Amino acid sequence: MAFSLYDATVANYLQILGAVGGFLDKGLVHFKEKGIDPAEVVETRLAPDMWPLRAQVVSVAHHSRGALAAARDGVFVPPSIKPDLDYAALQALVTEARNEISALTPDAVNALIGRDVTFKVGERTLPFTAEGFLMSFSLPNFFFHATTTYAILRHKGAPLGKRDFMGRLTLKT
Repeated sequence: MAFSLYDATVANYLQILGAVGGFLDKGLVHFKEKGIDPAEVVETRLAPDMWPLRAQVVSVAHHSRGALAAARDGVFVPPSIKPDLDYAALQALVTEARNEISALTPDAVNALIGRDVTFKVGERTLPFTAEGFLMSFSLPNFFFHATTTYAILRHKGAPLGKRDFMGRLTLKT
C-alpha cells in the first residue's frame, strides 16, 4: 500500500491536536490548583516579539483544519487572532479542529494532490501545489505553534513532559 497525502497530513494533525487538547486540559487543572488566572495564561508570551498563547492555539487550528480547507479552496491567508478568545474558547477551537479533520476521508484529502494553493499575506502571494503547501508550509507551522503552545504552558508551570506533547502514538496492530 502506498503512503498517501492523507496519511502524511491527517494522522499528524489528529495526533498533535489531541496532544494540544490534552496539555491545555492538564494545564488548566494545574492553573486552577495553583490559583493562576487562565486569562493571564492566554496572554503569556515566551519573548516580547512572540505571539501570546491565544495566537499560538489559533494558529494550530488554522494550520491544520484551515490548511486543509485552503488546499480544497485554493487560497490560504494568515489567521485572524481574535482578542476575545479565553482559555475555554481555545480548548473548544482545538476540539472543533480535531472533529472537523476526523470527518475527512482519505479519498477527499488525496484528491487535493496537484491542486493550486496560493498563500496570500498583504500584497504578497506564494504559489504552491496542495501537497507542497501542506508538507512544506502548513505542517512545519502547525508543529511550530503546537510546540510553542506547549512551551508557554511549561513556562507557566504546567506539569507537562515529552509524552504529553507526543500524544497518542500510532502503534502496529
